[in-house]
Amino acid sequence: MCSCHLPPRTTPYDAVVSRPRTDAPLTTKQTSKGTLGTFAGVFTPSILTILGIILFLRLGYVVGNAGLRNALIIIGVATAVSVLTSISLAAIATNIDVKGGGDYYMISRTLGVEFGGAIGIVLFLAQSVSIAFYAVGFGEATVAIFGVDADWAAQAVAAVAVLLLFGLAWLGADVASRFQFVVMALLVAALLSFYVGAFGSFDGGMAGEGWQAPEAGLGFWAVFAIFFPAVTGFTQGVSMSGDLRDAGKSLPRGTFAAVGLSTIVYVSVAILIAGNASSSQLIEDTSILNSIASFGPLIDAGVIAATLSSAMASFLGAPRILQSLAADRVFPVLNAFARGHGPASNPRRAVLLSLGIALGTVAIGNLNAIAPVVSMFFLISYGLLNYATYYEARAASPSFRPRFRFFNRRASLVGALACAAAMLAINVTAGAAAILILVLIYQYLRRIDRPQRWADASRSYYFQRVKEGIRAMTAEAENPRSWRPQVLAFSADPQRRARLLRFGSWLEGESGLTAAVQIVVGEGALMRRERHESEERLRGEIETLGLDVHGRAVLAPDAMEALPVIVQSFGLGPLKANTVLFGWPEETDEMHLAGYAQAVRETHRLGVNVVSMLSDEERWAQLEESPRGERRIDVWWQDDDSSRLALLSAYLFTRTRAWSRARIRVLGWADSEVEVDAATSTIRSLLDESRIDADVECFATPSLGQIARTSGKSSFVMLPSALRQGAFFGPFERSTPLLLTMLPTSAVFMAGSAIDLTAGPETEQSIQLRAAEELVHVAANRLRTLEKQQERLEAEIEIRTGGDDWAADDVAAAQQRLRTVERRILTTRAKLDSAKADVAALLDEPTPSGD
Repeated sequence: MCSCHLPPRTTPYDAVVSRPRTDAPLTTKQTSKGTLGTFAGVFTPSILTILGIILFLRLGYVVGNAGLRNALIIIGVATAVSVLTSISLAAIATNIDVKGGGDYYMISRTLGVEFGGAIGIVLFLAQSVSIAFYAVGFGEATVAIFGVDADWAAQAVAAVAVLLLFGLAWLGADVASRFQFVVMALLVAALLSFYVGAFGSFDGGMAGEGWQAPEAGLGFWAVFAIFFPAVTGFTQGVSMSGDLRDAGKSLPRGTFAAVGLSTIVYVSVAILIAGNASSSQLIEDTSILNSIASFGPLIDAGVIAATLSSAMASFLGAPRILQSLAADRVFPVLNAFARGHGPASNPRRAVLLSLGIALGTVAIGNLNAIAPVVSMFFLISYGLLNYATYYEARAASPSFRPRFRFFNRRASLVGALACAAAMLAINVTAGAAAILILVLIYQYLRRIDRPQRWADASRSYYFQRVKEGIRAMTAEAENPRSWRPQVLAFSADPQRRARLLRFGSWLEGESGLTAAVQIVVGEGALMRRERHESEERLRGEIETLGLDVHGRAVLAPDAMEALPVIVQSFGLGPLKANTVLFGWPEETDEMHLAGYAQAVRETHRLGVNVVSMLSDEERWAQLEESPRGERRIDVWWQDDDSSRLALLSAYLFTRTRAWSRARIRVLGWADSEVEVDAATSTIRSLLDESRIDADVECFATPSLGQIARTSGKSSFVMLPSALRQGAFFGPFERSTPLLLTMLPTSAVFMAGSAIDLTAGPETEQSIQLRAAEELVHVAANRLRTLEKQQERLEAEIEIRTGGDDWAADDVAAAQQRLRTVERRILTTRAKLDSAKADVAALLDEPTPSGD
């Protein structure tokens, strides 16, 4: 809608006035500065989680079932997912200042709060539950080492481990990281013990025998599902982002180092165990590393260290995700968890919640049912990290300037797809359950009303899509079949503004665009500030009405001069105004009608449609009180473009919720009673061809009174009209102003261009173009054939002229045939040039030069 500050002496329009919204978005800043570096904050928790229980207890099983070749392929595929995700992570981490929250923070600041909030809450739950998984693994390993045979023993040991790890997490990341160094030392000792024993007894022949998968082994994807969780810990260090001195440098460096070193370890251990044990031994003995190592107890220590380190990493990561989520006030019920303790803002409240979840999970005992779903949550987070990088790069925003240059948006998209494929390969049911949970949280966040607290990449992404869409639309030829209403509306006064906006939304039928442009009359600094404030008020009112309308204020010294400029300049490329909406003046004095007629005339001359709505408070109240199922739209028909525009608008009305059950009635006329049936049949044929469902009634040249009686009880009346010599004439050359005084809420239509209700995929122009292109094709083929004949005849004449065996008559006959072919070439070339000129004219391109 466009509303104007116009002087009373020239126009009846008043200003669009509305109050701005003053509720500023709430923001929360983390003022604490992290103290951890790359090694302690990122590399250590990541490498300790990757080199976990699967390395010590499941890698031999993987090699035994898949064979060394397939095992290396599995490690390679899993590592590829890790590397692609690490590249995406590095791109995002070096493009923004990463605060606390890790994956949640980066995803929410790129894809938006809906994706970020959904992945944040499920990652917190997944990591909290993972504490229990690793603790139970620790309990089972401890019970097995000491030979305790009691059903409750593993759970009891796991609970004690959770409580001890809770104490470290409560004290903070600095203390916990020192504990991880102890765990790291045990892990290194265990690996050294294995390498010493494995190298000393390595048998190349045995490794060759185990190169192929055994016939009785599990399938490739079944083994892949067993191994893949091993690499899902490479982003554990990301959760520590808020405790890092320089997250932009530490996150990519630490993650790449952890992924690279862990890949070397997995590949080397897989090769060494294949050369130290047969496939059957590897399948049957899950503790095969103990037998191979030079000192078996160190492997047991490594298992214990691996489970404790993984649990510790989750105990540090989960609370920090929750704290960041709470600081962003995404879920109001979690706001209390935003508070941290001490200079490092240690999230003790979130640590307590993670403790409760972990102990509750340990108490369940059997964790197999929910373990796959938890793994899927991690995979989804990796997929979203990859997609976030693709999304940001695809948006081509000037602000996307990551210091890490070795990324590619297509590689990030491949990474996202690889994560999705891994979910399907591992567990389709668990993957579907995880996605369903994520989608439900996403939809909840999408529907709640909350202030926007940060700028993500969405606006840049939408801008890029709009840009590409406009470019694609520009390349397509205009066709009446693709016509959509693109409306500019001018309000009569502030009291009628809301009604006119509502009418504009019905007029576009959820298929077009409506713009609200307020003209602020004046010049100077004060008026520039007034323009800005007016625009804010206009947009605030549109938001209050809940309409899909775009508001803007324009400063101009004269409103009447600005009006046609706005109409012509509205939009970009093929998106331009084709319909202007006014409020019909309620004042009937000559000055107001003259000003209104001037505005309509200046606008209509630009070749756009002009629609004017009459609706005072009484008429509008009657319209709103009418039951939606009983509403009727009357369209008065006089078989012109304005009538067709009115009929199309009535149909677009019925595509909105308010008018979806309304009936359309087309009211036509004939010169006499004898011709009424023929006129009715003609209109019905048009409705059938137009695919518009409507009732039809025709009259023999109805009077003003008959028009008023016929449509007096309708919900909405649409009238074609024309402007001649400053006067408006409606159906059957009746006075439009006089007719409107007798009708309910009504709209007057003046078409500015041809309206085709029966347009199909092929227009007359496209048919002509196809015929012209066919002529070009035929003429070009004919020309090539004649030119070849010309070459043959010229060669024949040259041979006959130079020889003694050819008679003069034969040479003359050949020359005559050549002249005939040359004449045909000239004629065909002229036809070809003419056909090309026709094609160029139909395409509105410069005429191509002749051959």
